[in-house]
This record gives sequence, C-alpha cells and structure tokens, in this order.
Amino acid sequence: MKAGARSDVPVYKLIVATSIGNALEWYDLIVYGYFAVTISKLFFPAHDETVSLLMALGTFALSYLARPLGAFVLGAYADRRGRRASLMLSIAMMTVGTGIIAFMPTYAVIGVWAPIGIFLSRLMQGFSAGGEFGSSTAFLVEHVPNRPGFMSSWQFASQGASTLLASAFGAVLTGALTQPQLESWGWRIPFLFGMLVGPIGLHIRKYVDETPAFANDAARKKAASAEGGDAGKSPVWEVLSTQKSRLLVSIGALILTTTANYMILYMPTYATKQLGLPPAQGFIATLVTGFVIMTLTPFVGHWSDKVGRIRIMLVAGVLFLCTVYPAFAFMNAHASLATMMVVMLWVGTLKAVYFAPIPALMSSLFPTRTRATGMAVGYNLGTTIFGGFTPLAVAWLIAATGNKLAPALYLMVGAVISLTTLLIARTRMGAR
Repeated sequence: MKAGARSDVPVYKLIVATSIGNALEWYDLIVYGYFAVTISKLFFPAHDETVSLLMALGTFALSYLARPLGAFVLGAYADRRGRRASLMLSIAMMTVGTGIIAFMPTYAVIGVWAPIGIFLSRLMQGFSAGGEFGSSTAFLVEHVPNRPGFMSSWQFASQGASTLLASAFGAVLTGALTQPQLESWGWRIPFLFGMLVGPIGLHIRKYVDETPAFANDAARKKAASAEGGDAGKSPVWEVLSTQKSRLLVSIGALILTTTANYMILYMPTYATKQLGLPPAQGFIATLVTGFVIMTLTPFVGHWSDKVGRIRIMLVAGVLFLCTVYPAFAFMNAHASLATMMVVMLWVGTLKAVYFAPIPALMSSLFPTRTRATGMAVGYNLGTTIFGGFTPLAVAWLIAATGNKLAPALYLMVGAVISLTTLLIARTRMGAR
C-alpha cells in the first residue's frame, strides 16, 4: 500500500477483521474460567477441591505474566512493521494455544505433563493476546479517524459476543450432559470451536490494507533514514521514557472495567460454590451480561464521539461504586436465577457504558509512532495486575474471610482507583 493511500475496504470488514481476534482471545479466557472446576479436577487433582480449584485459577493468573511481554514485543512489531502484520501473527498464536488445550491429555493419562501443557498453552495465549488489543484498536481508529469511539468500541462489543457464545456453550453442555460426560469429553467442545474460528480470522485479516496513518509515518521514517537523519526511536523506549504518565492513565482507567470483566468470568463458579445454584443457571445469567455488552457498547461508543469519553465514564463509574455492594447483597439474600439475572443485567449495563469509550481514550493518549505499543502495554499491564488475578483473589478472599460479598468490595476498590485516574486525566492532561 502506498504512503497516504486510503483503504477502500468497507467499514464492516475492518470491524470483523479486527474484532474476531479480540473475540477469540476473550472467548478462550471465558471458556477456561467457566470450566475451571472441571479443568481443576482433570488437570490439577488434589485431595481438597478448593486447593484444586485455586491451582487451576492460579495457572490462569500466572499465564497473564506473558501478556506484558507480548505487549512489548508485538506492540513494537506493530509500530515498526505494521498493524496488519502484528494482527496476523497474534491470531495464529492464539489458535495454536487453543488447539493445545482442546487436545491435551488429562493428568490421569500423562501425569504431571498435563498441567504443564495447560500452563504452556495459556502462556502462548497470553503472549499473543498481549499484542492484540493495541494493534487492533490502532488499526480501527487509524482507518476511520473521525469516529474513533464508535470504531474502537467494537473491540469490547466483540467481548460481549464472546461472553454470549461461551455462556451458551456452558449452559447447554452443563444442562444436557451428565457430570461424567462433561469431564470425559464435553468440556473440550468449546475449545475445539475456538480453534476453528482462528483460521477464519486469519483469512479475513490477510485481505485488509494497512492503515493510512501508519503508512504515512513509515514513509516519513524511511525518508529520514535515507537522508541520514533520525528514523525514530524504539517505540518501547519512547513509551517508557517519555510517555509514562500516559501509560499510567491507561492502566488506571482500565482497572474498573477489567476487574468487572473477570468477575463476570468467575460468576458461574461463584453461583455454584457460594449461591448453591445449578451450574447451568450461572451460565444463563452471564449470557444475559454478554448480550447487553455486545449490543449496547457500539451505541455508547458512537455517543462518546459526540459528548466525550471522560464524562460518560465518570457517571458509569460512580453508579458502579454506589450500587455494586447492594446488588451482591441482594443476590446473596435471595439466591435464584431471577435475582442473579437482574444483578448481572445491571452490572453488564454499567460495564458497557464505562467500557465502550476506553479504547478511543487510550488511542488519543499516544501518537501514531507509539500508539500500538502504548495501548498494548497499558492494557496488558492493567489486565495482568488487576484482571488475570481477579478470580484467584476473589476465591481466596472468600475462603479466607468467609464473606460472600468479597467480590463487591473488590470491585469497589477498582472503581475508586479508576475514578481518581479519570479526574487526573481530565484536569492535568485535558483528556475529554
């Protein structure tokens, strides 16, 4: 593609090409979280069921340590070689990681190699996911720069679709299969499906153009290099040395939504272990959440292009802070499918409203030359520290304190940090 040329690819194809990778990433995470109890029995057997579950969730959490590394490597690759090249690589690695889990023999068959294999596959998925968000968001925003909120919100709408699909698998499989059937082969079906989605995304991404903004920036660097000038510093070095405050704002603003993300992922386990509900009911409740996020997020993204990001996020964050504890208390006092659906509907609505403007806000903080790196590192440090460890932290808090409302308290802390960050971004950086 020539520098300065504009892609004639339809907007819908750009959205599908980028969102399918983010959807696959989130789908794999949700499926693993939803079937954590089954996976813990098959791959992390222990005398105590709680210890076994904590080991499975611990593997989930530790695999997030690969995400920042993937963010640095694939984010810098996107800023050096192009958004499209990085997107092709990340979705290929995701697909391989999902396939490894789908076909991995259990502990009873190959012993200790089973949990090691699961851990390595999760590391591969974490590394590939590390570069996905930054590259795909930059790709969308740079192709349609006059509608960044709407375009980038599809990143998170795709996560809602993933929640919807994974929850449907969970509800059908746990409702239709016996426990022995589920543990024997049923749990593998969602992973096999995810493995088949990858090649479709790879094919679509192969036939989309690089962004005009990156093409122009690459041409400028090439010209500067030919003239013996500075062709540009390393994107990683520039982000860490001169854009630290922007990076911190990205992480802080993300805390509320990423803790809510992974709390939703944990809810089927919470419904079974703490509320005493059948597994299928927990999946049905999260299915509602996924539907709300999938449908509402693009509308909020469009709205944010008109009224600004910070204003919308502040209102949603305050409502989240004030209502999440009463919502969890109500759900525990009246444990049923109906009350859980009402609570998850409310959580999903607030999450969608807060969630939708974040990609556009983050993209506005970084220039083209470091945009993919800055967003990738900020997003993945936030999700690693405050997201990947959420299911493990909540399970441990409940076990240690006996307080079933610990998830609400955890979310409230995240809300306070994010709201403070947004106020700083608006007053000191002029973010809107």
